[in-house]
Amino acid sequence: MKPGRAIELPDLASPRFKANPYRFYARLREEAPVFRCRVPLVGVTHLVARYDDVLTVLTDERFGNDWSPRMPWLLRQFARPITRSMLNRDPPDHGRLRTLVHQAFTPRRIERMGDRIQTVCHESLDTVAASGRFDLVRDYALPLPITIIAELLGVPVRDQPRFYRWSKSLLAVSSNLAVVRAVPQVWSLVRYLGSLFALRRATPGDDVVTGLLEAEEAGDKLTEDELLAMVFLLLIAGYETTTNLIAIGALTLTLNRPELGRFQRDPVLRESAIEELLRFTSPLDIGSVRMAREDIALGSVVIPRGALVAPVLGSANRDANQFPNPETLDLTREPNRHLAFGRGAHFCLGAPLARLEARIALTTLFGRFPDLGLEQPPESLRWRRSFLLRGLEELPVAVAARPR
Repeated sequence: MKPGRAIELPDLASPRFKANPYRFYARLREEAPVFRCRVPLVGVTHLVARYDDVLTVLTDERFGNDWSPRMPWLLRQFARPITRSMLNRDPPDHGRLRTLVHQAFTPRRIERMGDRIQTVCHESLDTVAASGRFDLVRDYALPLPITIIAELLGVPVRDQPRFYRWSKSLLAVSSNLAVVRAVPQVWSLVRYLGSLFALRRATPGDDVVTGLLEAEEAGDKLTEDELLAMVFLLLIAGYETTTNLIAIGALTLTLNRPELGRFQRDPVLRESAIEELLRFTSPLDIGSVRMAREDIALGSVVIPRGALVAPVLGSANRDANQFPNPETLDLTREPNRHLAFGRGAHFCLGAPLARLEARIALTTLFGRFPDLGLEQPPESLRWRRSFLLRGLEELPVAVAARPR
């Protein structure tokens, strides 16, 4: 760390911090790019802030994803149904589990979902068009990805709202007391998934849960804990980050009218626009924790064997050494090697689906409501409590509707 006033660690999960974490991240990149601190629930951790270092953490096999030996006892017991997913596994288990779920996210299958995504977008906007005012999170950014991932998994429509309540409670956990309070939510989810597995064993369908069960029965040795963890990961990762991308993406475009105009006028740049919104908003603010398998040097800091490391994606995506004018939204930015979906072996399997959903959702939203505006000052918006994610609690907007 460079000499100067000591850096005080803010509450990284607090709504106040999530509203604008970038000043703190800029200071880390400048003064303490590998910042050793104590993070609630996780313990002593090294926050890694610079792009090149974050890329190393994501791709270097000397950093392992399975840090369960270092988890505090309370978190280990709480997260047991979750930590057996491929997100927290190292080779060879990671490759085996990733192969099993790849069927859900093949390019051909994702491409076929475009029409369904478009339909859900229009149905949601039809519902709110008459009132002229709505909560963009609750009424639009949330229903789309949760509907799509639930349909992929074979979750009945009537049960879909329950997953949002469960995941919101679980992802807000940032203290030991919050862990204890969230235990009933975990077990409610575990019981529900157990009943869903029983239903799909008795009545197979054309869905991912059925596919995982059939793979298990074919001898792929998918344990019950692994099955629970995989479906939990797909449910949460399958809509949480996409909801945040759509909502914060809409907010960002609304606050950057010249770029919004380019987005509306030029269909050609919409793919690059989504990449820039991913970089600029970083819906997954902090990547999954890794553990050093040996002593590893990052810059001038040596991370000792067994130490924990948290790659700060939101900081890496604003690093001026990688992105010229990183605080400026530029929908035509090229190249744009952002790390919003991670990198390496654990690159987000659902990235093509998230990109497709965000592109269709934002194109449809601003096509239907080109004069969309905020109902309150942006500084008064409420952000969610979460260590890993960056998302809005709500986004009240007013519209001037155009017919479909």
